[in-house]
Amino acid sequence: MRTKTLKKNKINVVTLGCSKNVYDSEVLMGQLKANGKEVVHEEEGNIVVINTCGFINNAKEESVNTILDYVQKKEEGVVDKVFVTGCLSERYKPDLEAEIPDVDQYFGTSDLPRLLKALGADYKHELIGERITTTPKNYAYLKIAEGCDRPCSFCAIPIMRGKHKSKPIEHLVTETEKLAAKGVKELILIAQDLTYYGLDIYKKRNLAELLKELVKVEGIEWIRLHYAFPAGFPMDVLDVMNQEPKICNYLDIPLQHIADDILKSMRRGTNQAKTTKLLKEFRAAVPEMTIRTTLIVGYPGETEEHFQTLKKWVEEMRFERLGCFTYSHEENTHAYKLEDNVPEDVKKQRANKIMEIQSQISWELNQQKIGETFKCIIDRKEGNYFVGRTEFDSPDVDNEVLIDAAKFYVKQGEFVNVKITEAADFDLYAEPV
Repeated sequence: MRTKTLKKNKINVVTLGCSKNVYDSEVLMGQLKANGKEVVHEEEGNIVVINTCGFINNAKEESVNTILDYVQKKEEGVVDKVFVTGCLSERYKPDLEAEIPDVDQYFGTSDLPRLLKALGADYKHELIGERITTTPKNYAYLKIAEGCDRPCSFCAIPIMRGKHKSKPIEHLVTETEKLAAKGVKELILIAQDLTYYGLDIYKKRNLAELLKELVKVEGIEWIRLHYAFPAGFPMDVLDVMNQEPKICNYLDIPLQHIADDILKSMRRGTNQAKTTKLLKEFRAAVPEMTIRTTLIVGYPGETEEHFQTLKKWVEEMRFERLGCFTYSHEENTHAYKLEDNVPEDVKKQRANKIMEIQSQISWELNQQKIGETFKCIIDRKEGNYFVGRTEFDSPDVDNEVLIDAAKFYVKQGEFVNVKITEAADFDLYAEPV
């Protein structure tokens, strides 16, 4: 008589959405590993945890399709259990339970202890900073705060992530030390809003103080700032950027629009004159700074005149890095009460026009780099090229430096000085020096 063998569970964590979700998945995986569980990221496993995104329509669609794919695999017997966590299930849990009942359990964004329990694990409070990183070994995200207190009309993040909650400086230093010990060289600071950091726990904007502590960590060579809000930006951060070579001359500051009527309706707490003045102050304080921004076109009530104001401003400001998105009408947001009255094809045309302008600006700025030498981190090898980045570029969203692998060898995860030989609109071609 054959006895049934007990199959050891392997938990597959699937991550959708932004870098903040990547971070959350890494924390979940660290907790599972500490509980003696076998855990993988986006590989095969008989238990699946899908960390979803619920930010805009495209992301929601991708999340729902991924859930349906794994439910199908469960029906086919390929996987045994499917759990869903993250922003989509925080926002739409009752709907999802009704529409896709074959998922074993749904969890929200702050349900980590309950999710671990469902996976047969205990939440370990002592594991500050213990994560299984899923990014290339040379960089990692550091989430310095959760949630957001801003009232932006188009954004559902406060619904899904709650109020702004900063992490204490000492916890973030501990986490950074653990990352550095694993070989991480570049730290990418993320939050829904970096500029608000510290207000809740230190009663003042404390990003500059945090940076002064993080630069002391041995092994970390670059620190990059993502997602700063324009209203109330703590200008002392620029002083630290100038004083500390480890802090990249780079700032991601999503501005969303520039026409005053639209900014007012978006509840951004600023206007065109203030925003332009702020950017000029950035450039004056840190002349080397690369500014990345994101814009939204097709917001309710955006006229052709509003769009022309935005277009002209993009041409004038000559951002080094820029992304443009079409407006997504999200339920339970303040803007949902407005009529989504810009046709979808007009939204797309406007986004394409902004990106055409940006492509030309990026090409012109890149031509100026030919013949110059830059410090570059090598992220990966892809096809015939080693792919790296300068301090002015973030992973996945910005320009890349391509080094011909047939002619040169560089080590992945290491810094190398390169000379730019050619430049396209979003790629630089280089040789090691």
